[in-house]
Amino acid sequence: MSNPEIANIVKTGSFNTNYHDLGKGETIIFIHGSGPGVSAYANWRLSMPVLAEKFRVIAPDMVGFGYTDRPAGIKYNMQNWAKQIIDLMDALDIKKAHLVGNSFGGALALYLVINHKERFDKLVLMGAVGVEFDLTYGLDKAWGYTPSIENMKELLDIFAYDRSIVTDDLAKLRYEASIRPGFQESFSSMFPAPRQNGVDLMQNDEQDIKKITNETLIIHGREDKVIPLQNSIRLNQIILKSQLHIFGQCGHWTQIEHKDRFNNLLLNFFLEK
Repeated sequence: MSNPEIANIVKTGSFNTNYHDLGKGETIIFIHGSGPGVSAYANWRLSMPVLAEKFRVIAPDMVGFGYTDRPAGIKYNMQNWAKQIIDLMDALDIKKAHLVGNSFGGALALYLVINHKERFDKLVLMGAVGVEFDLTYGLDKAWGYTPSIENMKELLDIFAYDRSIVTDDLAKLRYEASIRPGFQESFSSMFPAPRQNGVDLMQNDEQDIKKITNETLIIHGREDKVIPLQNSIRLNQIILKSQLHIFGQCGHWTQIEHKDRFNNLLLNFFLEK
């Protein structure tokens, strides 16, 4: 049986990137979060086909995650992750794209828009890191994850507001993803204790964020225990052309717990001229 998480391979700088490429039209690049065993497909599987009806959707596995290469000695930092996205765009001959960033991906999307302004148009930030905040219990548990079914279950309980989606099957699936060869090794090296350092290293300067002129849609789950709602409120206060949408009865998984509304929000935002 083929693995839906593995799609296309392209050379980005010195390593190969696994990426999904669906649809036609203006390009939207989706950047996943940083949970254990995550991949672009796991993060965006419910959004990619819907958005691909109107747009070209590109969703890469960021280096250190999923099925992208894990080069020996690479430093996992914003500079190298940003370079991977720019290298991917160059390899696919994409001059300009819209950006959607989830959690860690939100911090990276902010970094990209600040440092490569000419390459990006509209911006969506979902449960985004990237501003100053104190490490939460939920994020500490996620970044400090050690593989076991029990730990994965506890983590999924933290991520989702709706406990009905945290099934034994999902926990088993995500646990198995987290123990694939190389996955835990790269993951555990990314955000070592004290993990507040990981939060701080993803932080963008507020003065730089204030200079962002891209149309920006900010989305957050009201009951998010991983990334504070206050992050998105702050981003809305300082990004000039931004709108904020808060989902009630929603944790850190807006794109899964409220998938139809989430997808409609994105479609409307990207289709609006």
